[in-house]
This record gives sequence, C-alpha cells and structure tokens, in this order.
Amino acid sequence: MNKFLLRALVLASVNIAVFADAQFRTRNRMDKLEDFDEQKFSWGFYLNGNRLDYRIVLHPRYGAEGNQNLVKSRESYSFGAGLIAKWRLNDNLDLRLEPGLQFAQRQLIFNTQSNDQYAAGTLTNPPFFPIALTEKDKVREIKSTLVDIPVLLELHGNRWYNSRPYIAGGVNYIVNLQSNSDSVDDNMQQVFRSTTHNFAWSAEMGIQFYFNKFKLTPAIRGTFFMNNEKVADNATTPPYWATAMSTLQTRAVMFVLKFE
Repeated sequence: MNKFLLRALVLASVNIAVFADAQFRTRNRMDKLEDFDEQKFSWGFYLNGNRLDYRIVLHPRYGAEGNQNLVKSRESYSFGAGLIAKWRLNDNLDLRLEPGLQFAQRQLIFNTQSNDQYAAGTLTNPPFFPIALTEKDKVREIKSTLVDIPVLLELHGNRWYNSRPYIAGGVNYIVNLQSNSDSVDDNMQQVFRSTTHNFAWSAEMGIQFYFNKFKLTPAIRGTFFMNNEKVADNATTPPYWATAMSTLQTRAVMFVLKFE
C-alpha cells in the first residue's frame, strides 16, 4: 500500500507537469500569479511519500563476525502530510517552516546467535546466559509516528515564465511518538526502544509551477538524523540486540507535492 501511494504521488506530479506544459509553448501567453511571491507571508500544505531505512554502525564485537554483518536494516515506504508557512526575506531567499506528520514501519534483522561465544564475559561486558533465538527474536518490526518540524532556507532562481527552480537546506526537530524510550521492557520482551527527541538535517530541490489559482511544487528531500537513536537494552539482557549496534540513525528520501 505504501509503495502504491508513492507511485500515485509520482504519477500525479507527472500528469500535472504534462498538463502544464502548455504554459511553456509560447512566449505570448500570460504569466500566472505574478504577485504571489511578493507576499511577505504565504501558506500552504504538502503531501509526501517516503523511503526510509536506518544507517547502522555495528559494535565491533557483537555486531560482526569476520566479514559478516550481524544486524541489517530493511527499507520501507510510507507517507506523510504537513503544513507550509513561508516568510519572504528578499527576491531570492525565503524561510520556510513545514511541520508535518510522518508514518513509518521499518525492520531490523538480528542474526546474532553467534554472540553466544561471549557468554563467559569480556573485559567490558559481564557474562550472560545464552538463549536460542527464534525467528520472532531475530526480527523487530519498528513502527514510528514522527512529528517532523523542519526549518528550511530556500534559495530560488529567477522565474522563467510559469516556473521557478529552487534548492533548500535546514535542520529538523523530530519527535518519535512511538519510541518506547520510557518503557521498562526491552528486546527480551520484544520491545525495541529508541530516542523520543531527535535532530536532523535536510536538503531539498524542486521546481515551482504557477497556475491560475495556486502554485504546485514537486520536490525531492533528503532527511538524515544527526543523533544516535539507539536506547541500550537493560543490563541483564544478552547482547543480541541493542548491544550489537553502536549507532542507529534514520535516513529518509521524500518525494513531496506542495500546494500554496
């Protein structure tokens, strides 16, 4: 379903762009929304499709065996929506606030049964009682509801007829409403914990198209978490899960359709 939504968003933008092609066929047609970008403040909303996965830095002992990585991330596709508030700074710069809600479901796979070899303990980790990992133990389905608040500085070129290209970059404050960070249970009880409050940086590029009643912007945005999202398992939990990772960070590529 998520892949279908992403394809539908891409198809919608292509259809609209083809329909809008008539705007660029002649030099004698009227420019649309000529005064729109002269407003000090403007508003809108957006819809987006996401491709998300994790960037994982493995623990050198518990996360790898020889050349084999014991923890892997499986990407997923999801969707989101949000609002747009734009503040015009000058002819080529805008400041944008785009709070949104993003839904995601990812998968982490832990092939860490070989960590039984460290059951007697190491210099840095106490001994533990090994368990036989079932398929349910090896896979963590991680559902996330993310409140994403990006602040972006937009640099755009001059308007060419009824279009205008731009690039943007900025920082995000992201709250994971399903982080389980305060749970006393951990992976021994099938509960994967991550941080609630996160920071990221984003980069974006797109083209703004002007119509009679609104402005449409198809864009591509990349968002990359800067902090480590991993929350350590409890001290008595064997090193099959969180201990096998040193760093866990979300990364997302978003296709966005903006309406202003």
